[in-house]
Amino acid sequence: MNASDLEVTPLVALAFAVFAASTSAILVRWSAAPSSVAAFYRVLLTTAIVAPVALARYREEFARLSGRDLGFAVVAGVALAVHFAAWFESLNHTSVAASVTLVQTQPIFVALGAALVLGERVNRETVAGIAIAIVGAAAMSLGDAGEAPISGATTYGNALALLGAITVAGYVLAGRSIRQRVSLFPYVTVVYAACALTLFVLVGAQGHAYVAYPAREWLLFLGMAVGPGVFGHTVVNWVLKHLESVVVSVTWLGEPVGATLLALLLLAEVPDAITVVGGVVVLAGIYVTTIERERRRGPVDSG
Repeated sequence: MNASDLEVTPLVALAFAVFAASTSAILVRWSAAPSSVAAFYRVLLTTAIVAPVALARYREEFARLSGRDLGFAVVAGVALAVHFAAWFESLNHTSVAASVTLVQTQPIFVALGAALVLGERVNRETVAGIAIAIVGAAAMSLGDAGEAPISGATTYGNALALLGAITVAGYVLAGRSIRQRVSLFPYVTVVYAACALTLFVLVGAQGHAYVAYPAREWLLFLGMAVGPGVFGHTVVNWVLKHLESVVVSVTWLGEPVGATLLALLLLAEVPDAITVVGGVVVLAGIYVTTIERERRRGPVDSG
């Protein structure tokens, strides 16, 4: 494998993961289950898929996990649980475009954390890419607000989406740090298990039923686990070993573009001109960030 292959492969994997994650908002909208229940079963079923691989192939690595890495992986799982709970609930109070766009303001928080905690340099070109993408995301939200004026309910939904942005930023930063030392499957198994346990407690605290759901709901839960879970978040966690956290977080801004297109096709939510233009600007920001990263970085390790 040559250097160009090593450069391209993580970016292709990241693009695939973003597409898989784009299906999440649609599946949540189709589900009639409480948002915390949908989030719980999404993560629980994802854990059930990845854990057997981790236990069969990485049993010795589990035993070698340091207390520090294990502790931060658990914290990452709790942060992911809060992200899911807040974001899924936001979809009940605002539109797909607004919810998915606001939750993707996370590159701002990732950039700050990467500079302060991980020592990742955020230069002018990277800042420009983030700024372009965030402007596009804001335009998408403004276009959505033009169709449905802001009310108390939508403001609450937007606030929940923003909380989801902050917590997923913590999850990305933890993954970028720990994945340099820990293999993919042991890491995601700990994270997903901690996330599922947190959501299990939340479901009980909210008084929701754990099992009284029709077959259609269980199929949706499985779809959330396989698509956004395995092919979305798990692939992103693989990519975090190879790409800087800021690049991953900015590219993740492609999710609202994909989700908005899927909402048009599957939910008949028609975006207006501002939303469409905003989506194009988001993609431009992703392009600037990823091209800048390729220009200034040498070949990456394939391990």
